Amino acid sequence: MEGGGAQYNPRTVEEVFRDFKGRRAGMIKALTTDVEEFYQQCDPEKENLCLYGFPSEQWEVNLPAEEVPPELPEPALGINFARDGMQEKDWLSLVAVHSDAWLLSVAFYFGARFGFDKADRKRLFNMINDLPTIFEVVTGGVAKKQTKDKSLVSNHSSNKSKSNSKVRESQAKHSKASQPKDEEQGLDEEDEDEHGETLCGACGENYASDEFWICCDACEKWFHGKCVKITPARAEHIKQYKCPSCSNKRARP
Repeated sequence: MEGGGAQYNPRTVEEVFRDFKGRRAGMIKALTTDVEEFYQQCDPEKENLCLYGFPSEQWEVNLPAEEVPPELPEPALGINFARDGMQEKDWLSLVAVHSDAWLLSVAFYFGARFGFDKADRKRLFNMINDLPTIFEVVTGGVAKKQTKDKSLVSNHSSNKSKSNSKVRESQAKHSKASQPKDEEQGLDEEDEDEHGETLCGACGENYASDEFWICCDACEKWFHGKCVKITPARAEHIKQYKCPSCSNKRARP
């Protein structure tokens, strides 16, 4: 934890919040703009690794502190072990969730250490809660740079095969994106009733109207296109789609 809490002890609500924002920015950078470098550093063959964010908006993948108890709460251990055992998007989402939990624990560690009263703790939490979580940033389009892709998806919500009724249903899901605004509210409620329980087989998140979905012909589960790295353009040329899990299953002798 060199460069972390050892050299910087925020004592006021505003200082703790600045500390929180700096660490959060560093971790978001690791999971979005620096994701390739972060991915390479998390080699499953290495020891228990943690993702640290620093007040300077920098990040680091390193071993946990050897001292017990540590000066600051530690992030989740062993984030590298699951890297190759799941979809990259799912793995990054999992690291993001643990990162959010760590940020809160560090902020409230400072709050407890420096005797924040109930009002100060509430004010700190409200300031933190006004920011999107790392998980929301990562799963919402990876640092906003995929907003253009999202608009393309909603405009070109196509399918893998014209003869596939499941994908035609997916098209129907996306069709409301082109409806006039005065009809959207009524469609939202109807859509939520019809598809509210539809979950992505990869990340477990709900259906969203502005996202491209594809259905596996083997297990009949729905997936976000981005979770299984299938674009609408690519889906048009796939006659029989199999998700990663079904593709990896070997035929029994």
